[in-house]
Amino acid sequence: MYNRIILIGNLTKDPELRYTPSGVAVATLRLAVNSRYKIGNDLREETLFIDTVVFGKQAETCNQYLGKGRKVLVEGRLQERRWESNGQQRSKFEVVASTVRFVGGPKSDSQTEEDITPPDEVTDIEPF
Repeated sequence: MYNRIILIGNLTKDPELRYTPSGVAVATLRLAVNSRYKIGNDLREETLFIDTVVFGKQAETCNQYLGKGRKVLVEGRLQERRWESNGQQRSKFEVVASTVRFVGGPKSDSQTEEDITPPDEVTDIEPF
């Protein structure tokens, strides 16, 4: 089996850092990933909001240097997390990051949404 995911997107909020009881750093990143596609002559845009979990020193680095609006490239694996809430089974998918790469500089007040939107073209980082 093969479970690998590569995403480029913008952080929707600052990273949330916490520590496990054994002292391992865990950061949660919320990523907005935009995609555009055509249906007939209509150009449509879709945004997915994806939770990403980062561990160890990389989690601390993400917390220190990343902030809302920053563009990142995340490589990792997809995982389903399950829990029970009020007697109902719940689940969600999230990415467990093996690598987080900072793309571009930090977002400034003078940047517009156009400046932080991923390009339309296919890049050489895609594995297909």
